[in-house]
Amino acid sequence: MTLIRLEDVTLTYGDSLGDELAAQPTLRDVRLQVEEGELVLVIGPTGSGKSTLLGLLGGHVPHFTGGLLRGRVEVAGRDLREHRPRDLADVVGVVGQNPLAGFVTDTVEEELAYAMEQIGLPPAVMRKRVEETLDLLGIAELRHASLRDLSGGQQQRVAIGSVLTAHPRILVLDEPTSALDPTGAEDVLAALSRLVHDLGVTVVVAEHRIERVIHLADSIIEVGATGTVRHGSPAEIMADARVAPPVVELARLLHWSPVPLSIRDARRRAARDGSALPSVESAPVESPRPASTAVSAERLVVRYGDVPAVSDVTVGFDTGTVSVIMGRNGAGKSSLLWAIQGSGPRTSGTVRLGTPGSTVPHRGDPADLPPAERRRAITLVPQSASDLLYLETVASECDQADAESGAAPGTCAGLLGAMVPGIDPASHPRDLSEGQRLALVLAVQLTGEPGVVMLDEPTRGLDYPAKAALTRVLRDMVVAGRCVVVSTHDVEFAAGVADRVLVMAEGEVVADGDPHEILVSSPAFAPQVSKVLAPAPWLTVDDVRAALVEAGASR
Repeated sequence: MTLIRLEDVTLTYGDSLGDELAAQPTLRDVRLQVEEGELVLVIGPTGSGKSTLLGLLGGHVPHFTGGLLRGRVEVAGRDLREHRPRDLADVVGVVGQNPLAGFVTDTVEEELAYAMEQIGLPPAVMRKRVEETLDLLGIAELRHASLRDLSGGQQQRVAIGSVLTAHPRILVLDEPTSALDPTGAEDVLAALSRLVHDLGVTVVVAEHRIERVIHLADSIIEVGATGTVRHGSPAEIMADARVAPPVVELARLLHWSPVPLSIRDARRRAARDGSALPSVESAPVESPRPASTAVSAERLVVRYGDVPAVSDVTVGFDTGTVSVIMGRNGAGKSSLLWAIQGSGPRTSGTVRLGTPGSTVPHRGDPADLPPAERRRAITLVPQSASDLLYLETVASECDQADAESGAAPGTCAGLLGAMVPGIDPASHPRDLSEGQRLALVLAVQLTGEPGVVMLDEPTRGLDYPAKAALTRVLRDMVVAGRCVVVSTHDVEFAAGVADRVLVMAEGEVVADGDPHEILVSSPAFAPQVSKVLAPAPWLTVDDVRAALVEAGASR
Protein backbone atom coordinates (compact mmCIF):
# COMPACT_ATOMS: atom_id res chain seq x y z
CA MET A 1 0.00 0.00 0.00
CA THR A 2 1.34 3.41 -0.97
CA LEU A 3 1.29 5.80 2.00
CA ILE A 4 3.21 8.74 0.51
CA ARG A 5 2.86 10.00 -3.05
CA LEU A 6 4.38 13.13 -4.60
CA GLU A 7 3.51 13.96 -8.21
CA ASP A 8 5.36 16.73 -10.08
CA VAL A 9 5.91 18.69 -6.87
CA THR A 10 7.74 22.02 -7.02
CA LEU A 11 8.04 24.20 -3.90
CA THR A 12 9.23 27.81 -4.04
CA TYR A 13 9.58 29.93 -0.91
CA GLY A 14 9.31 33.72 -0.74
CA ASP A 15 12.46 35.78 -1.22
CA SER A 16 14.47 37.21 1.69
CA LEU A 17 12.04 40.14 2.01
CA GLY A 18 8.94 37.99 1.64
CA ASP A 19 7.54 40.25 -1.10
CA GLU A 20 7.79 37.82 -4.00
CA LEU A 21 8.90 34.30 -4.80
CA ALA A 22 12.57 33.36 -4.73
CA ALA A 23 14.31 33.03 -8.08
CA GLN A 24 14.92 29.28 -7.65
CA PRO A 25 12.61 26.63 -6.16
CA THR A 26 13.75 24.67 -3.12
CA LEU A 27 12.29 21.44 -4.53
CA ARG A 28 11.86 20.87 -8.26
CA ASP A 29 9.65 18.38 -10.18
CA VAL A 30 9.62 15.75 -7.44
CA ARG A 31 8.01 12.41 -8.22
CA LEU A 32 8.19 9.57 -5.70
CA GLN A 33 6.12 7.14 -3.70
CA VAL A 34 6.77 5.33 -0.43
CA GLU A 35 5.09 2.07 0.55
CA GLU A 36 3.77 1.05 3.95
CA GLY A 37 6.37 -0.47 6.28
CA GLU A 38 9.45 1.06 4.64
CA LEU A 39 12.38 2.80 6.31
CA VAL A 40 13.40 5.57 3.91
CA LEU A 41 16.62 7.53 4.37
CA VAL A 42 16.72 11.11 3.02
CA ILE A 43 20.19 12.40 2.16
CA GLY A 44 21.67 15.46 0.48
CA PRO A 45 24.04 18.39 0.99
CA THR A 46 23.52 20.84 3.85
CA GLY A 47 20.72 23.26 2.89
CA SER A 48 19.60 21.26 -0.14
CA GLY A 49 15.96 21.01 0.96
CA LYS A 50 15.75 17.80 3.01
CA SER A 51 13.87 19.50 5.86
CA THR A 52 11.48 21.06 3.33
CA LEU A 53 10.73 17.64 1.88
CA LEU A 54 10.03 16.26 5.36
CA GLY A 55 7.87 19.31 6.12
CA LEU A 56 5.66 18.47 3.17
CA LEU A 57 4.84 15.08 4.66
CA GLY A 58 3.43 16.60 7.84
CA GLY A 59 1.77 19.54 6.13
CA HIS A 60 3.96 22.07 7.90
CA VAL A 61 5.18 23.08 4.44
CA PRO A 62 3.61 25.16 2.96
CA HIS A 63 0.69 25.71 5.35
CA PHE A 64 2.89 27.27 8.07
CA THR A 65 6.02 28.23 6.16
CA GLY A 66 4.36 29.84 3.16
CA GLY A 67 5.59 29.49 -0.37
CA LEU A 68 4.06 28.28 -3.61
CA LEU A 69 3.41 24.55 -3.97
CA ARG A 70 2.73 23.09 -7.40
CA GLY A 71 1.85 19.46 -7.95
CA ARG A 72 0.13 16.91 -5.73
CA VAL A 73 1.12 15.60 -2.28
CA GLU A 74 -0.84 12.69 -0.78
CA VAL A 75 -0.14 11.32 2.71
CA ALA A 76 -2.12 8.24 3.76
CA GLY A 77 -4.60 9.06 0.99
CA ARG A 78 -5.10 12.67 2.13
CA ASP A 79 -4.43 15.45 -0.34
CA LEU A 80 -2.31 18.23 1.16
CA ARG A 81 -4.36 20.81 -0.76
CA GLU A 82 -7.43 19.84 1.25
CA HIS A 83 -5.90 18.83 4.60
CA ARG A 84 -3.96 21.01 7.02
CA PRO A 85 -1.38 19.67 9.54
CA ARG A 86 -4.04 19.11 12.22
CA ASP A 87 -5.85 16.79 9.80
CA LEU A 88 -2.74 14.62 9.55
CA ALA A 89 -1.97 14.45 13.28
CA ASP A 90 -3.46 10.97 13.71
CA VAL A 91 -1.35 9.42 10.95
CA VAL A 92 1.91 11.41 10.85
CA GLY A 93 4.32 11.98 13.73
CA VAL A 94 7.07 14.56 13.20
CA VAL A 95 10.31 15.04 15.18
CA GLY A 96 12.25 18.16 14.23
CA GLN A 97 15.94 19.06 14.44
CA ASN A 98 15.56 21.07 17.65
CA PRO A 99 13.74 18.96 20.28
CA LEU A 100 13.53 21.70 22.92
CA ALA A 101 11.68 24.01 20.53
CA GLY A 102 8.92 21.40 20.14
CA PHE A 103 8.27 20.64 23.82
CA VAL A 104 5.02 21.93 25.30
CA THR A 105 5.13 20.54 28.87
CA ASP A 106 7.61 20.55 31.74
CA THR A 107 8.57 16.95 32.48
CA VAL A 108 9.37 13.83 30.47
CA GLU A 109 6.29 11.88 31.53
CA GLU A 110 3.97 14.81 30.75
CA GLU A 111 5.54 15.28 27.31
CA LEU A 112 5.08 11.61 26.44
CA ALA A 113 1.41 11.83 27.38
CA TYR A 114 0.64 15.12 25.65
CA ALA A 115 0.09 13.85 22.09
CA MET A 116 -2.25 11.11 23.36
CA GLU A 117 -4.26 13.67 25.32
CA GLN A 118 -4.78 15.66 22.13
CA ILE A 119 -6.31 12.69 20.31
CA GLY A 120 -8.46 11.68 23.30
CA LEU A 121 -7.05 8.29 24.33
CA PRO A 122 -8.32 6.73 27.58
CA PRO A 123 -6.06 7.22 30.67
CA ALA A 124 -5.36 3.47 30.98
CA VAL A 125 -4.11 3.31 27.38
CA MET A 126 -2.01 6.42 27.90
CA ARG A 127 -0.34 5.02 31.01
CA LYS A 128 0.50 1.75 29.26
CA ARG A 129 2.00 3.47 26.22
CA VAL A 130 4.06 5.85 28.35
CA GLU A 131 5.64 2.89 30.15
CA GLU A 132 6.29 1.06 26.87
CA THR A 133 7.96 4.11 25.36
CA LEU A 134 10.11 4.79 28.42
CA ASP A 135 11.45 1.23 28.20
CA LEU A 136 11.78 1.26 24.41
CA LEU A 137 14.05 4.34 24.45
CA GLY A 138 15.84 3.60 27.73
CA ILE A 139 14.69 6.75 29.54
CA ALA A 140 12.66 5.28 32.40
CA GLU A 141 14.89 6.91 35.01
CA LEU A 142 14.10 10.33 33.51
CA ARG A 143 10.30 10.12 33.82
CA HIS A 144 10.06 12.94 36.40
CA ALA A 145 12.98 15.01 35.08
CA SER A 146 12.55 18.56 33.83
CA LEU A 147 12.89 18.71 30.05
CA ARG A 148 15.16 21.76 30.25
CA ASP A 149 17.57 19.98 32.59
CA LEU A 150 18.22 17.12 30.17
CA SER A 151 21.26 16.85 27.93
CA GLY A 152 20.77 17.38 24.20
CA GLY A 153 20.76 13.65 23.54
CA GLN A 154 18.25 12.96 26.28
CA GLN A 155 15.97 15.65 24.88
CA GLN A 156 16.21 13.98 21.47
CA ARG A 157 15.03 10.65 22.86
CA VAL A 158 12.10 12.28 24.65
CA ALA A 159 11.08 14.09 21.45
CA ILE A 160 11.04 10.78 19.58
CA GLY A 161 9.11 9.14 22.40
CA SER A 162 6.49 11.89 22.50
CA VAL A 163 5.63 11.08 18.90
CA LEU A 164 5.75 7.30 19.25
CA THR A 165 3.11 7.19 22.00
CA ALA A 166 0.43 8.26 19.51
CA HIS A 167 1.24 5.20 17.34
CA PRO A 168 1.40 7.06 14.00
CA ARG A 169 1.38 5.18 10.69
CA ILE A 170 4.10 7.45 9.35
CA LEU A 171 7.04 8.68 11.41
CA VAL A 172 9.07 11.60 10.02
CA LEU A 173 12.38 12.41 11.72
CA ASP A 174 14.86 15.18 10.94
CA GLU A 175 18.39 14.36 12.18
CA PRO A 176 17.12 12.06 14.99
CA THR A 177 20.57 10.86 16.10
CA SER A 178 22.51 14.11 15.74
CA ALA A 179 22.70 14.67 19.51
CA LEU A 180 23.07 11.03 20.52
CA ASP A 181 26.21 9.12 21.43
CA PRO A 182 26.95 6.08 19.22
CA THR A 183 25.36 3.58 21.60
CA GLY A 184 22.29 5.75 22.16
CA ALA A 185 21.93 6.23 18.41
CA GLU A 186 22.04 2.47 17.86
CA ASP A 187 19.32 1.98 20.48
CA VAL A 188 17.04 4.57 18.88
CA LEU A 189 17.59 3.24 15.37
CA ALA A 190 17.00 -0.32 16.56
CA ALA A 191 13.70 0.85 18.03
CA LEU A 192 12.74 2.50 14.74
CA SER A 193 13.67 -0.69 12.87
CA ARG A 194 11.40 -2.71 15.16
CA LEU A 195 8.53 -0.32 14.44
CA VAL A 196 9.06 -0.85 10.71
CA HIS A 197 9.43 -4.64 10.78
CA ASP A 198 7.04 -5.56 13.59
CA LEU A 199 4.30 -2.94 13.30
CA GLY A 200 4.50 -1.84 9.66
CA VAL A 201 5.18 1.82 10.51
CA THR A 202 6.62 3.83 7.64
CA VAL A 203 9.69 5.77 8.79
CA VAL A 204 11.17 8.63 6.80
CA VAL A 205 14.40 9.92 8.30
CA ALA A 206 16.80 12.64 7.15
CA GLU A 207 20.28 12.10 8.50
CA HIS A 208 23.72 13.54 7.76
CA ARG A 209 25.47 10.72 9.63
CA ILE A 210 24.52 8.29 6.91
CA GLU A 211 26.82 5.60 8.29
CA ARG A 212 24.46 5.14 11.22
CA VAL A 213 21.34 4.43 9.16
CA ILE A 214 22.20 3.18 5.69
CA HIS A 215 22.32 -0.51 6.60
CA LEU A 216 18.73 -0.27 7.87
CA ALA A 217 17.27 1.63 4.90
CA ASP A 218 14.92 0.00 2.41
CA SER A 219 15.37 2.91 0.01
CA ILE A 220 17.06 6.30 -0.21
CA ILE A 221 15.75 9.67 -1.34
CA GLU A 222 18.59 11.94 -2.48
CA VAL A 223 17.89 15.68 -2.61
CA GLY A 224 20.30 17.45 -4.94
CA ALA A 225 21.80 20.91 -4.49
CA THR A 226 19.40 22.32 -7.12
CA GLY A 227 16.26 20.80 -5.56
CA THR A 228 16.02 17.78 -7.82
CA VAL A 229 15.15 14.48 -6.13
CA ARG A 230 15.77 10.84 -6.99
CA HIS A 231 14.47 7.77 -5.15
CA GLY A 232 15.96 4.29 -5.41
CA SER A 233 17.57 1.37 -3.64
CA PRO A 234 20.53 2.10 -1.32
CA ALA A 235 22.96 0.37 -3.69
CA GLU A 236 21.67 2.32 -6.68
CA ILE A 237 21.83 5.74 -4.98
CA MET A 238 25.17 5.13 -3.25
CA ALA A 239 26.88 4.21 -6.51
CA ASP A 240 27.35 7.92 -7.26
CA ALA A 241 25.72 9.92 -4.44
CA ARG A 242 27.32 13.29 -3.73
CA VAL A 243 27.32 12.61 0.01
CA ALA A 244 28.33 9.14 1.14
CA PRO A 245 29.52 7.47 4.37
CA PRO A 246 33.17 6.41 4.84
CA VAL A 247 32.49 2.76 4.01
CA VAL A 248 31.16 3.82 0.60
CA GLU A 249 34.01 6.29 0.02
CA LEU A 250 36.47 3.49 0.88
CA ALA A 251 34.78 1.19 -1.63
CA ARG A 252 35.03 3.87 -4.31
CA LEU A 253 38.71 4.42 -3.53
CA LEU A 254 39.43 0.70 -3.83
CA HIS A 255 37.13 0.26 -6.88
CA TRP A 256 34.89 -2.27 -5.18
CA SER A 257 31.74 -3.15 -7.10
CA PRO A 258 29.02 -3.54 -6.02
CA VAL A 259 29.51 -0.98 -3.28
CA PRO A 260 29.15 -2.56 0.20
CA LEU A 261 26.76 -0.70 2.50
CA SER A 262 27.52 -2.39 5.82
CA ILE A 263 30.67 -3.00 7.86
CA ARG A 264 30.13 -6.75 7.59
CA ASP A 265 30.00 -6.74 3.78
CA ALA A 266 32.98 -4.38 3.56
CA ARG A 267 35.10 -6.55 5.86
CA ARG A 268 34.37 -9.58 3.72
CA ARG A 269 35.34 -7.68 0.58
CA ALA A 270 38.55 -6.41 2.23
CA ALA A 271 39.46 -9.98 3.19
CA ARG A 272 39.01 -11.14 -0.42
CA ASP A 273 40.75 -8.11 -1.90
CA GLY A 274 43.64 -7.71 0.51
CA SER A 275 46.17 -7.41 -2.30
CA ALA A 276 44.70 -4.05 -3.27
CA LEU A 277 45.61 -2.61 0.13
CA PRO A 278 49.11 -1.37 1.00
CA SER A 279 50.93 -3.44 3.59
CA VAL A 280 51.21 -1.86 6.99
CA GLU A 281 54.03 -2.79 9.32
CA SER A 282 53.53 -0.24 12.09
CA ALA A 283 51.11 2.33 13.42
CA PRO A 284 51.42 5.98 12.36
CA VAL A 285 54.16 7.91 14.13
CA GLU A 286 52.86 10.19 16.87
CA SER A 287 53.47 13.90 16.38
CA PRO A 288 55.75 15.64 18.90
CA ARG A 289 54.16 17.04 22.03
CA PRO A 290 53.61 20.82 21.88
CA ALA A 291 55.63 23.10 24.10
CA SER A 292 52.97 24.87 26.15
CA THR A 293 49.59 24.50 27.82
CA ALA A 294 46.88 26.83 26.58
CA VAL A 295 44.33 26.21 29.34
CA SER A 296 44.25 23.88 32.33
CA ALA A 297 41.83 22.87 35.07
CA GLU A 298 42.71 21.42 38.44
CA ARG A 299 40.32 19.41 40.61
CA LEU A 300 37.32 20.86 38.81
CA VAL A 301 33.90 20.02 40.25
CA VAL A 302 30.50 20.99 38.83
CA ARG A 303 27.28 20.06 40.61
CA TYR A 304 23.66 20.87 39.81
CA GLY A 305 21.96 20.58 43.18
CA ASP A 306 22.78 17.07 44.37
CA VAL A 307 23.71 15.85 40.89
CA PRO A 308 27.46 15.74 40.07
CA ALA A 309 28.21 16.67 36.45
CA VAL A 310 32.01 16.98 36.66
CA SER A 311 33.85 15.12 39.43
CA ASP A 312 37.33 16.26 40.47
CA VAL A 313 38.76 16.56 36.94
CA THR A 314 42.33 17.72 36.39
CA VAL A 315 43.18 18.25 32.73
CA GLY A 316 45.19 20.51 30.45
CA PHE A 317 44.91 21.33 26.74
CA ASP A 318 47.95 22.26 24.66
CA THR A 319 48.57 24.84 21.99
CA GLY A 320 48.83 23.49 18.47
CA THR A 321 46.51 20.54 19.08
CA VAL A 322 42.92 19.43 18.59
CA SER A 323 41.63 17.56 21.65
CA VAL A 324 38.35 15.68 21.24
CA ILE A 325 36.17 14.81 24.26
CA MET A 326 33.79 11.88 23.79
CA GLY A 327 31.45 9.89 26.01
CA ARG A 328 27.83 8.93 26.37
CA ASN A 329 25.07 11.51 26.78
CA GLY A 330 25.10 13.06 30.24
CA ALA A 331 28.76 12.17 30.88
CA GLY A 332 29.62 15.79 31.72
CA LYS A 333 31.29 16.92 28.50
CA SER A 334 29.35 20.16 28.04
CA SER A 335 29.55 21.02 31.74
CA LEU A 336 33.33 20.62 31.63
CA LEU A 337 33.65 22.92 28.61
CA TRP A 338 31.45 25.65 30.09
CA ALA A 339 33.23 25.51 33.44
CA ILE A 340 36.64 25.84 31.78
CA GLN A 341 35.48 28.64 29.49
CA GLY A 342 34.31 30.63 32.50
CA SER A 343 30.65 31.24 31.63
CA GLY A 344 29.27 28.08 33.21
CA PRO A 345 28.85 27.09 36.86
CA ARG A 346 31.82 25.80 38.81
CA THR A 347 31.39 24.30 42.28
CA SER A 348 35.09 24.12 43.07
CA GLY A 349 38.49 23.84 41.44
CA THR A 350 40.68 26.23 39.49
CA VAL A 351 41.12 27.10 35.80
CA ARG A 352 44.10 28.90 34.35
CA LEU A 353 44.74 30.31 30.89
CA GLY A 354 48.18 29.97 29.37
CA THR A 355 51.65 29.25 30.65
CA PRO A 356 54.93 31.09 30.10
CA GLY A 357 55.72 30.82 26.37
CA SER A 358 52.09 30.09 25.41
CA THR A 359 50.54 31.81 22.39
CA VAL A 360 47.40 32.53 24.45
CA PRO A 361 47.63 36.28 25.18
CA HIS A 362 45.78 36.15 28.51
CA ARG A 363 46.59 34.70 31.91
CA GLY A 364 44.60 33.74 34.96
CA ASP A 365 41.05 32.46 35.32
CA PRO A 366 38.74 33.01 32.28
CA ALA A 367 35.84 33.59 34.67
CA ASP A 368 37.57 36.75 35.94
CA LEU A 369 37.83 38.34 32.47
CA PRO A 370 35.24 40.79 31.08
CA PRO A 371 32.96 38.98 28.58
CA ALA A 372 34.38 40.69 25.48
CA GLU A 373 37.97 39.98 26.52
CA ARG A 374 37.08 36.42 27.47
CA ARG A 375 35.66 35.74 24.00
CA ARG A 376 38.92 36.81 22.41
CA ALA A 377 40.90 34.59 24.79
CA ILE A 378 38.70 31.48 24.96
CA THR A 379 35.48 31.08 23.01
CA LEU A 380 32.84 28.36 23.18
CA VAL A 381 30.37 27.51 20.41
CA PRO A 382 27.40 25.83 22.17
CA GLN A 383 25.11 23.06 20.94
CA SER A 384 22.26 25.54 20.49
CA ALA A 385 24.39 27.72 18.25
CA SER A 386 21.48 29.74 16.85
CA ASP A 387 21.06 31.42 20.25
CA LEU A 388 24.08 33.55 19.33
CA LEU A 389 22.46 34.97 16.17
CA TYR A 390 20.44 38.18 16.54
CA LEU A 391 20.75 40.28 13.37
CA GLU A 392 18.47 40.36 10.33
CA THR A 393 20.74 38.94 7.63
CA VAL A 394 23.73 36.65 7.21
CA ALA A 395 25.72 39.57 5.80
CA SER A 396 24.96 41.67 8.90
CA GLU A 397 26.14 38.90 11.21
CA CYS A 398 29.38 38.55 9.25
CA ASP A 399 29.98 42.31 9.06
CA GLN A 400 29.36 42.64 12.81
CA ALA A 401 31.80 39.81 13.52
CA ASP A 402 34.48 41.48 11.40
CA ALA A 403 33.94 44.82 13.14
CA GLU A 404 33.93 43.42 16.69
CA SER A 405 37.03 41.35 16.05
CA GLY A 406 38.97 44.01 14.20
CA ALA A 407 39.29 41.62 11.26
CA ALA A 408 39.54 42.59 7.63
CA PRO A 409 36.16 42.98 5.90
CA GLY A 410 35.05 39.68 4.42
CA THR A 411 36.93 37.51 6.92
CA CYS A 412 33.81 35.99 8.47
CA ALA A 413 32.09 35.56 5.10
CA GLY A 414 35.19 33.79 3.80
CA LEU A 415 35.17 31.33 6.69
CA LEU A 416 31.45 30.67 6.15
CA GLY A 417 31.90 30.11 2.42
CA ALA A 418 34.74 27.66 3.07
CA MET A 419 32.50 25.50 5.26
CA VAL A 420 29.11 25.83 3.55
CA PRO A 421 29.29 27.57 0.16
CA GLY A 422 26.33 29.15 -1.55
CA ILE A 423 24.46 30.77 1.36
CA ASP A 424 22.67 33.95 0.26
CA PRO A 425 24.12 36.88 2.30
CA ALA A 426 20.66 38.50 2.29
CA SER A 427 19.03 35.48 3.98
CA HIS A 428 17.70 35.77 7.51
CA PRO A 429 19.69 33.46 9.82
CA ARG A 430 16.47 31.88 11.09
CA ASP A 431 15.60 30.82 7.54
CA LEU A 432 18.78 28.76 7.21
CA SER A 433 18.95 25.05 7.83
CA GLU A 434 20.30 23.82 11.16
CA GLY A 435 23.67 23.03 9.59
CA GLN A 436 23.89 26.39 7.83
CA ARG A 437 23.13 28.27 11.06
CA LEU A 438 25.79 26.28 12.89
CA ALA A 439 28.33 27.08 10.18
CA LEU A 440 27.44 30.79 10.47
CA VAL A 441 27.96 30.78 14.23
CA LEU A 442 31.27 28.95 13.82
CA ALA A 443 32.41 31.56 11.30
CA VAL A 444 31.35 34.41 13.62
CA GLN A 445 33.17 32.92 16.60
CA LEU A 446 36.32 32.02 14.69
CA THR A 447 36.66 35.46 13.10
CA GLY A 448 38.17 36.84 16.30
CA GLU A 449 40.95 34.22 16.19
CA PRO A 450 40.73 33.38 19.91
CA GLY A 451 43.69 31.56 21.46
CA VAL A 452 41.46 28.71 22.69
CA VAL A 453 38.45 27.52 20.68
CA MET A 454 35.95 25.14 22.29
CA LEU A 455 33.16 23.58 20.25
CA ASP A 456 30.23 21.57 21.62
CA GLU A 457 28.81 19.16 19.01
CA PRO A 458 29.94 21.30 16.05
CA THR A 459 28.92 18.87 13.30
CA ARG A 460 25.17 18.66 13.93
CA GLY A 461 23.44 19.31 10.62
CA LEU A 462 26.67 19.32 8.59
CA ASP A 463 27.15 17.00 5.63
CA TYR A 464 30.44 15.21 4.91
CA PRO A 465 31.94 17.95 2.70
CA ALA A 466 31.06 20.60 5.31
CA LYS A 467 32.67 18.50 8.06
CA ALA A 468 35.77 18.06 5.91
CA ALA A 469 35.89 21.84 5.44
CA LEU A 470 35.51 22.38 9.21
CA THR A 471 38.35 19.92 9.78
CA ARG A 472 40.57 21.95 7.46
CA VAL A 473 39.66 25.18 9.29
CA LEU A 474 40.51 23.67 12.68
CA ARG A 475 43.76 22.12 11.41
CA ASP A 476 44.80 25.52 10.03
CA MET A 477 44.12 27.02 13.46
CA VAL A 478 46.37 24.56 15.27
CA VAL A 479 49.13 25.10 12.71
CA ALA A 480 48.90 28.77 13.71
CA GLY A 481 49.46 27.74 17.34
CA ARG A 482 45.91 27.83 18.69
CA CYS A 483 44.29 25.29 20.98
CA VAL A 484 41.09 23.56 19.88
CA VAL A 485 38.87 21.46 22.15
CA VAL A 486 35.86 19.65 20.66
CA SER A 487 33.08 17.73 22.38
CA THR A 488 31.39 15.40 19.92
CA HIS A 489 29.55 12.12 19.37
CA ASP A 490 30.65 12.11 15.73
CA VAL A 491 33.30 9.40 15.62
CA GLU A 492 34.07 9.94 11.94
CA PHE A 493 34.75 13.64 12.50
CA ALA A 494 36.84 12.82 15.59
CA ALA A 495 38.91 10.32 13.62
CA GLY A 496 39.77 12.93 11.03
CA VAL A 497 40.51 15.91 13.27
CA ALA A 498 41.83 14.69 16.64
CA ASP A 499 45.40 14.76 17.90
CA ARG A 500 44.18 13.48 21.26
CA VAL A 501 40.97 11.83 22.48
CA LEU A 502 39.54 11.94 25.98
CA VAL A 503 36.59 9.81 27.08
CA MET A 504 34.32 10.92 29.93
CA ALA A 505 31.92 8.85 32.03
CA GLU A 506 29.91 9.99 35.05
CA GLY A 507 31.79 13.27 35.22
CA GLU A 508 35.27 11.75 35.14
CA VAL A 509 37.93 11.39 32.45
CA VAL A 510 38.32 7.63 32.08
CA ALA A 511 40.60 7.53 29.03
CA ASP A 512 43.06 9.98 27.53
CA GLY A 513 45.47 9.29 24.69
CA ASP A 514 46.28 8.98 21.01
CA PRO A 515 43.25 8.60 18.68
CA HIS A 516 44.60 5.36 17.22
CA GLU A 517 44.69 3.86 20.69
CA ILE A 518 41.43 5.24 22.13
CA LEU A 519 39.16 5.02 19.08
CA VAL A 520 40.27 1.67 17.71
CA SER A 521 40.05 -0.04 21.10
CA SER A 522 36.42 1.00 21.60
CA PRO A 523 33.64 -0.79 19.65
CA ALA A 524 31.36 2.22 20.27
CA PHE A 525 33.82 4.90 19.13
CA ALA A 526 35.71 3.10 16.34
CA PRO A 527 35.24 4.76 12.91
CA GLN A 528 34.04 2.75 9.93
CA VAL A 529 37.41 2.46 8.18
CA SER A 530 38.97 1.09 11.37
CA LYS A 531 36.20 -1.50 11.70
CA VAL A 532 36.58 -2.61 8.10
CA LEU A 533 40.39 -2.76 7.92
CA ALA A 534 41.35 -3.75 11.48
CA PRO A 535 44.02 -4.48 12.68
CA ALA A 536 45.52 -1.94 10.24
CA PRO A 537 45.97 1.43 11.97
CA TRP A 538 44.01 3.57 9.51
CA LEU A 539 41.11 5.64 10.83
CA THR A 540 39.86 7.49 7.75
CA VAL A 541 39.60 7.12 4.00
CA ASP A 542 42.22 9.87 3.67
CA ASP A 543 44.61 7.71 5.73
CA VAL A 544 44.13 4.83 3.29
CA ARG A 545 44.50 7.12 0.29
CA ALA A 546 47.77 8.51 1.65
CA ALA A 547 49.04 4.97 2.34
CA LEU A 548 48.21 3.92 -1.24
CA VAL A 549 50.07 6.94 -2.62
CA GLU A 550 53.07 6.20 -0.43
CA ALA A 551 53.03 2.52 -1.40
CA GLY A 552 52.87 3.45 -5.07
CA ALA A 553 55.74 5.89 -4.71
CA SER A 554 57.95 3.30 -3.00
CA ARG A 555 57.55 0.72 -5.75
